[in-house]
Amino acid sequence: MNKPALNNLDASSHSTAPASLDNPVALRRTVLLVEDNPLDARLLHELLTDAASRATSELYEVVNVRRLQEALDMVRERSFDVILLDLSLPDSQGLESFERLFAIASDTPIAVMTGLNDDALALLAVQKGAQDYFVKGQVSTPLLVRSLRYAIERHRMQSQLRKLSLVDEMTGLYNRRGFLTLADQQLKTSQRSGGKVWMFFADLDGMKLINDNFGHSEGDWAIIKTAEILRGTFRESDIIARFGGDEFTVLATLNDNDADDKILERLQNNTRALNEKYRRPFSLRISVGSAHFNPKTIRSIEHLMSEADKALYEQKRHKRHDV
Repeated sequence: MNKPALNNLDASSHSTAPASLDNPVALRRTVLLVEDNPLDARLLHELLTDAASRATSELYEVVNVRRLQEALDMVRERSFDVILLDLSLPDSQGLESFERLFAIASDTPIAVMTGLNDDALALLAVQKGAQDYFVKGQVSTPLLVRSLRYAIERHRMQSQLRKLSLVDEMTGLYNRRGFLTLADQQLKTSQRSGGKVWMFFADLDGMKLINDNFGHSEGDWAIIKTAEILRGTFRESDIIARFGGDEFTVLATLNDNDADDKILERLQNNTRALNEKYRRPFSLRISVGSAHFNPKTIRSIEHLMSEADKALYEQKRHKRHDV
């Protein structure tokens, strides 16, 4: 990926007082400023420079890009503590600018900037996930620093709360709520990008027999190890969840070199390797059904899950027939 061109307030422009002399314990913040107007960009840079000269606890490094596409490229290359986004850019206007950036940088707090008559637009951005908004020409150094500080802290707390409510405590995978939330977002993204998305629905065979014959502690071990197998089978970017009990779901974006049958083969190999490693008095066996997301025939994440569930049921029926 080619690095986007930066203007004269690029990564080499540090809004700092010398940390080693004036403020040895200052916290450095990296700010991505998405602003095409050089005068507005210069003003914001000077405000953050002024913040450093006041010996605050933060020092700011400002990276300025002028177009939304440059910002999208930049956040794919490196991380930032906070993003300042102008909603009026040469290649993108209004709420679309925020939505496109938020789709790939939701882990970074974003504050939006508007003109004098765009308060309603800024509020809509906040409702969709922006941490704050500024009206150009009405920002002072104390207000800017305080808002950036609060945006970063508020985003951190929200992330912690989301993690607590979206993650299964036993396995560390997403829970049902987390899966449905993230999978729905992923489907919308894939519709725009044309990515190849598959849904996998899996469950652990013989879970009741494990609990009845060896105790619930062994049943818990089986669930935890099934989660471990799924992590080793799919990529970190795939959405893996414990949907409930011994049921698991995965939403995976496959590349041209991957196919669902290759993934199922990898799953079988990983399951076999784990059984050989631990040699419990029972063997883990996982049934899996899969379905391909086709936006022309699949209407929602629930519809896609239903198709994968049907495939799972069919595999389990064949297993019982073979036995």
